Amino acid sequence: MRLMQNPAQDTRETYRERLSPSLWMLVVIALAGPMVALVFAPVAADAAAIAGAGVSLLLVVLAVVLAPVVRVRGGVLHAGRAHIDVRWLGEPEGFTGQDAHDRRTRDIARDGWHLIRGGIDGLVVVPVIDPADPVSSWSISTRTPDRLRAAILTARAGR
Repeated sequence: MRLMQNPAQDTRETYRERLSPSLWMLVVIALAGPMVALVFAPVAADAAAIAGAGVSLLLVVLAVVLAPVVRVRGGVLHAGRAHIDVRWLGEPEGFTGQDAHDRRTRDIARDGWHLIRGGIDGLVVVPVIDPADPVSSWSISTRTPDRLRAAILTARAGR
């Protein structure tokens, strides 16, 4: 009896995070609805209220649904629409607090690739070791820098 091995790579997702806006940002986004209602109020108050509620709901849903996703799946780091095989990544570093703030501002890699979102404190910086890649590092906002760092290291170990 001959046993067949599955040659396909493991494509399980080991990390996934949607970088959705904070609650306060969603409240600010939702405030566009009352402004729309004020514009249409002189014409028809009922229609203005419905239009305002609809605009608020639509904008909040779009802000959440269109937020970028960071994930590690099948040996590939995905950050928004960009992706890179983990074999081309060096040792990731996680930052929080003032260290993360410094890395996002004065110490930012000018030749790096960045997915930075306001309202998200954590940051993971991963050097790119591919000599043919013009990008020196990836800087990615995350609410859980330790988990993202661990997922990258686990994916690298599996390669």
